[in-house]
Amino acid sequence: MSANNALHIAVLGGDGIGPEVMAPALEVLRKIEATTELKFRFTEAPAGANHYRETGKSMPESTIRLCDEADAVLLGACGLPSVRYPDNTEIAPQIELRVHFDLYAGVRPARLIPGVPSPIVGADARGIDLIVVRESTEGLFASMGKGVVTDSEARETLVITRKTSERLFEFSFRLAERRKARGKPGQLACVDKANVFKAFAFFRGIFDEAARKHPGVRADHMYIDACSALLVKRPWDFDVLVTENMFGDILSDLTAGLIGGMGMAPSADIGDKHAVFQPCHGTAPDIMGQGKANPTGMILSTAMMLDWLADKHGIEGAAEAGECIERAVDKVYADGIKPMEFGGNNGTADIAKAVIAAL
Repeated sequence: MSANNALHIAVLGGDGIGPEVMAPALEVLRKIEATTELKFRFTEAPAGANHYRETGKSMPESTIRLCDEADAVLLGACGLPSVRYPDNTEIAPQIELRVHFDLYAGVRPARLIPGVPSPIVGADARGIDLIVVRESTEGLFASMGKGVVTDSEARETLVITRKTSERLFEFSFRLAERRKARGKPGQLACVDKANVFKAFAFFRGIFDEAARKHPGVRADHMYIDACSALLVKRPWDFDVLVTENMFGDILSDLTAGLIGGMGMAPSADIGDKHAVFQPCHGTAPDIMGQGKANPTGMILSTAMMLDWLADKHGIEGAAEAGECIERAVDKVYADGIKPMEFGGNNGTADIAKAVIAAL
């Protein structure tokens, strides 16, 4: 932090609806600033498909330097269907930031907010409150841009290393311990395909080593296919899941669907020194500029940021401020706010105004 104790937050608005949902998230943080001892300094910087289209780079070196120097990074959705790299892959600064800053722990909470519809029968009564921890720097994604394609076949390579897996599991067990201290079950399941692939048997073995260091957490194993089936039958049985990059990519979208959709889902990519916070949803160019975008995922990502800052730097009041944001979101949905993806009439401005009032 700087000398005036203001938290320096890098703000990368991104593409499509990214800047539209970022604006109310910053308003929420300004309200937190006005009602607590916390202070923020926001610096905006370019990243995404629009910047690539203009310059040939997904983000300039100045953006990377800013992210390195800031206390945390808020990132809007990035990428546009019509803008691609020469190999036809998407412009994805979020993935590049994970690799550059070694953000190995992708944290994807899925909590069903009161008043939000779930497709799972019984979820409104039983509740859903789980976290998917997705390894974010290797796995199948380690092959991004490195795959080999010929006329007759294509190959991509999955990579799992001991170093990254050990840090990932330590992070995940510590997360489960923190949740247990807050009244949650304190369970952690390793999700893999160890019955088929040697790489996942290796992954599971390292998980078991970590489990022995954390006897206070109930450690389980699940195969990815069985886990997926049970998530849509009894999601309330889950607490924390940890898995490989591609499996985590898929599971986090599945769990977002359980709690009302991508617009409701926050996320964080966390490393030993840096962290990036962004909603799980995409850039939705079909509704860009129409005021229809749901800012809830972005707003809840700021709450995750405050909780991380509290844990990482011991900043007094930051965790409580994050909980205040979550309670405000809960209140507005319980009181009947209904985003357009749920068939309601409340757009970006309505939701933002309600959350700020609830604070």
